[in-house]
Amino acid sequence: MAQRRAILAGATGLIGGLCLRKLLDDPIYGQVITLSRRSVPEADPKLVQKNIDFDQIDQVAPIAADDAFCALGTTIRKAGSQEAFRKMDMEYTIAFAKFALACGAQQFALVSAVGANSRSRNFYVRTKGELENAVNSLAFKAVHIFQPGFLMGSRAEQRTGESIGLVISKALQFALGGGLNKYRPIPAATVAAGMVAAAKRGEPGHHRYLFDEIKALATSRG
Repeated sequence: MAQRRAILAGATGLIGGLCLRKLLDDPIYGQVITLSRRSVPEADPKLVQKNIDFDQIDQVAPIAADDAFCALGTTIRKAGSQEAFRKMDMEYTIAFAKFALACGAQQFALVSAVGANSRSRNFYVRTKGELENAVNSLAFKAVHIFQPGFLMGSRAEQRTGESIGLVISKALQFALGGGLNKYRPIPAATVAAGMVAAAKRGEPGHHRYLFDEIKALATSRG
């Protein structure tokens, strides 16, 4: 069986870095190309790093790829404004998705957020929902959207609001059952493993994965 080629955006982030390691360790993938503003501290014969400006991604020559993984993301506080957040979180992701299509990618795996809803009054939740709608409208054979709650893992930068939310969420996790189960904290490594597993399954169509589905994917064999 021919090895697959993966293209990844967001490799310098928490989930993206873990996803990169999973892809490099998986014999199914013979090449992994990262697109980022700065290089990642990885050395692997399968890895090809391309430092780019996402504002000019349309000027980057297409790279042959089978599967695309997107873990781009920031916070409104770090971005500096809602407009900057929307540009980095939504516009860059859509631009990457279109680039991935031009590269021949048939599948797109996206890290979104629990509760994403394009009709929400909450700016963050609404933006994530609009992003999901935009990605689902593209002509991929399969779209895999991951909606984790609070993420557990070591970040390069500290996000105070997320840290407080994680402490509260972990304290309440045993009470978060039934319909609230999707809000339970989840290791970033589990999300990354789920993304790779979903792409390897290759089921066509649009898929959304919450807490239970992400854990099941991450522990599946394949």
